[in-house]
Amino acid sequence: MKLLLQQDVKGTGKAGDIVNVSDGYARNFLIPKKLAVPADAGNINAANIKKQAEKHRIDVQRKNAKALAADMSSLTVRVYAKAGDNGRLFGSITGKEIADALKEQYDITVDKKKIRIPEPIKTTGVTTVFAHMFEQTDAKFKVEVVALTE
Repeated sequence: MKLLLQQDVKGTGKAGDIVNVSDGYARNFLIPKKLAVPADAGNINAANIKKQAEKHRIDVQRKNAKALAADMSSLTVRVYAKAGDNGRLFGSITGKEIADALKEQYDITVDKKKIRIPEPIKTTGVTTVFAHMFEQTDAKFKVEVVALTE
């Protein structure tokens, strides 16, 4: 029996695949558990439309991420931290602090786990940092660490 898989089924196929399985396996397991539907023209057409919509959604996300990454290349984010006399920080600047500063200063939301700091920021000054926006799209921007004056 030809079926269109709705979900991944181990040993049978991935979601969206059209597979040929035995009638008993189809009637007793796949169809009752809503893992597959009969492969008729309507179901195949619906699956194709769903795939196209998903592809379009990913293309729009990629385009938006590339535009945001291009805009971020000119940004300089200011982060304030306590520092000693010689400019060494008491601790280091983390991705969370950079993400919070981006949100506060430019209203750009970036997950703290997506911010990549090449080496720990332990001194005042300007450092280049990367943020992973989407697959194969990274934003490169500067972080300026300013010592707090008390």
